[in-house]
Amino acid sequence: MTPAPSSTTAPDRSAYRAVVERLSKASVDKHWEPYRDIPWDDPDFLIDRTDPRWELPDVDKLGGHPWYRSRPPETRALIGLWRVTTAMKIGLQFENLLKRGLLNFAYRLPNGSPEFRYVYHETIEEGHHGMMFQEFVNRTKLPVRGMPGPLSAIAQVTPWIPLISTELFFVFVLGGEDPIDHVQRRVLKDDRPHHPLEEIIMRIHIAEEARHISFARHYLRDRVPRMPRHRRFLLGVISPIVLGVMARIMLAPPGSMIKRFGIPVDVVAEVYLRNPAARQEIRDSVSRTRELCAEIGLVNAFSRRVWKLMGIWA
Repeated sequence: MTPAPSSTTAPDRSAYRAVVERLSKASVDKHWEPYRDIPWDDPDFLIDRTDPRWELPDVDKLGGHPWYRSRPPETRALIGLWRVTTAMKIGLQFENLLKRGLLNFAYRLPNGSPEFRYVYHETIEEGHHGMMFQEFVNRTKLPVRGMPGPLSAIAQVTPWIPLISTELFFVFVLGGEDPIDHVQRRVLKDDRPHHPLEEIIMRIHIAEEARHISFARHYLRDRVPRMPRHRRFLLGVISPIVLGVMARIMLAPPGSMIKRFGIPVDVVAEVYLRNPAARQEIRDSVSRTRELCAEIGLVNAFSRRVWKLMGIWA
């Protein structure tokens, strides 16, 4: 369904401030710490690479392909574990960039700003997420690298985006957080048994990321309608490019996994590139942000063409 265009009338700032204060309070009332709330050394939480619960979920289209189904059970489990581990490594790298950007954003906030306290709460929570993701990676003992080297180098500009445009930075935030949140929620809703370590990490991440996503959305709702028209136009053009690239980074199969397990090129193309269901998954993963962009006036006749070009229009 195509988002309907909406008014760009600026919202009530007192309502926005109340939301930010409520999110800060929620970070105090309900939060987790990775080395207190995850029983890493519980026998039920230990990682066995051959555990069938690591097999790829339905949300990953490779899981239903004949090539994957023809592998021995232990290989299917290891491929699934490699996929999860790489996702966590990329996740902690993204959150490293995010934390640095948040601190750059907070550095220039004036005294009395409600965003300052919230941003520090989020930075702390993202630090905890990075620790639990890296601890999981370490315990698998798999040689995953996360982002490819060239992409990792380019990504180092991200923390400086708030110095140019805070609005663009929070579009970037949603571009990284929404696709992962979408996938994790889908995985937890399926009928398959999940490894308890993976499940507790996903549940913690979903619960705290809900606040982070909420803040980014409310910040954009407050700020974008106040932007000069020319800046809003530019943001409307850049946003679908950022979101399309980020969704593919977060959902794409790791190149190291393809190489390590000798997944044929034609299988990768069939599952991830030519598969309408995989393309729909990418569109669905940014659906909430797409609707937000339409709501706050970032979608017009020109920018809609960019959304379509990036393959993420509804």
